[in-house]
Amino acid sequence: MRFPNDQQADPHALVVLARTIAEEVAERLVASLDGVRPAISTKSSPTDLVTEMDTWAEAHITERLLSARPNDAVLGEEGANISGTSGVTWSVDPIDGTVNFVHGLPGFCVSIAAQVDGQSVAGVVVSPLHRDVFEATLGGGATRNGQVIRCASPTSVSRCIVGTGFGYDPDRRRRQADVLAAVISHIADIRRGGAAAVDLCSVACGRLDAYWEVGLNPWDHAAGGLIATEAGAKVGTLDGSAPSDRFILAAPLALWDEFVTLLSEAGAAAV
Repeated sequence: MRFPNDQQADPHALVVLARTIAEEVAERLVASLDGVRPAISTKSSPTDLVTEMDTWAEAHITERLLSARPNDAVLGEEGANISGTSGVTWSVDPIDGTVNFVHGLPGFCVSIAAQVDGQSVAGVVVSPLHRDVFEATLGGGATRNGQVIRCASPTSVSRCIVGTGFGYDPDRRRRQADVLAAVISHIADIRRGGAAAVDLCSVACGRLDAYWEVGLNPWDHAAGGLIATEAGAKVGTLDGSAPSDRFILAAPLALWDEFVTLLSEAGAAAV
């Protein structure tokens, strides 16, 4: 990885900037839950929701990032696609878990990651109703509310609480349910949190033992994947390559091979 020759691009400075902005947005999101609920529309399917707060949050994050670092690039879920010259690209999910947000459920979050050459070097996930601020820098470890975190170390897959998520397409959801039916008898239990970034952070701090999903976008896992990795989990596809829209698995290194076998035999990557 080629890191930009820019003292201001130090991962610690980047994570401080991301945390400040994410906490600003999270505070506004929580305040909006007590007033008139934001207008809602849909994107790829009737279950793929977007609100006026999603678009406001992304615009605010983009404006704040570029005000501080005008030469950076920004890519966001709601359409931000701004080129830069610094070598740093911000991957932004302004509200991961919009369905949770619309219903006032814990689990929605603000996710911001700084990437260099496609690799996250700093990441922040703020889950305001959990009162959690997760952050990590490449090679610098991961924290929750300022305290160092590590992933769990269960003794076997059969004792693991595992998180997953479902796509928006009805046919894919049915196939994912079939995979879940094949997996659930081999693990302790399943959880469906509704936000990939929070699920990855839950692996990082040991609330979940592992997590898998298909169909994610880069901004869904750019911050959370770094946080889980820096907390000691392995994060990648079933063949060990970098996470993609086809698959992501986060699990303790000691159980990685067992999870790969279980999910492969269940056809998890084929959905």
